[in-house]
Amino acid sequence: MSKKHPIISVTGSSGAGTTTVKATFDQIFRREGIQTVSIEGDAFHRYDRAAMKAELEKRKAVGDETFSHFSYDANELEKLEEVFRVYGETGGGQTRHYIHNEAEGARYGGSPGTFTDWKPFEDGSDLLFYEGLHGAVVNDTVNIAGHADLKIGVVPVINLEWIQKIHRDRAQRGYTTEAVTDTILRRMHAYVHCICPQFSETDINFQRVPVVDTSNPFIARWIPTADESLVVIRFKSPRGIDFPYLTSMIHDSWMTRANSLVIPGGKMDLAMQLIFTPMIDRLVQQSRCA
Repeated sequence: MSKKHPIISVTGSSGAGTTTVKATFDQIFRREGIQTVSIEGDAFHRYDRAAMKAELEKRKAVGDETFSHFSYDANELEKLEEVFRVYGETGGGQTRHYIHNEAEGARYGGSPGTFTDWKPFEDGSDLLFYEGLHGAVVNDTVNIAGHADLKIGVVPVINLEWIQKIHRDRAQRGYTTEAVTDTILRRMHAYVHCICPQFSETDINFQRVPVVDTSNPFIARWIPTADESLVVIRFKSPRGIDFPYLTSMIHDSWMTRANSLVIPGGKMDLAMQLIFTPMIDRLVQQSRCA
């Protein structure tokens, strides 16, 4: 962690909703006049699309059915940790983009399934913002969580996460439900061993819980709406959190434990604005005074 060059890390698996959370942070940054450098977890995949397909076939040939983008060794985690470390020390660093589709290909001048070149960060940023799969990893090789000043987990209940992934991958990437289901099954081992442990490292977790039937996510015709959900917000440490203020500002919210707040799903953006705006302002003020 660095008082001079703070880092915010948002972590969640595919379909968790981290992109929506990033949009809320972008609103806060614009409103508060904060200059940020944003990096995506996909930029630190070890393989492009063609190489990943070849690696999957290679692993399957030797009986490994668990390798996926969730796996530690499918990602350049040492590189990610180095980017965090360098930014915390100097405010500099570099990143690239993974091109998902034709629209991004037109924007970045590359083919879908490939990476752009590594480029240095712009000078003068107030903080680094990460959104992706591995922003709070701690294992025998890396301690990415140790470099981040504020770590947020986005963790919808598993059936909802699968529904969101299936609908997104079908609509945006042209996959069939069967293909997405195969991916979910292949990723389960790494989900348990690589993704879930990070949510014990995060400072705040947001878990959306639908209040409609999601018992068979593979045939769900619609994604449950925000108004059909509750959100459980868990604070690793409740110290300094003004719960009476939050419950008074967020109607129909209540506390279930000393560190847990439940809110209506439609109030998640408001809750994030109320919780994170003072935290971000504090980080930036500390960095400017350091």
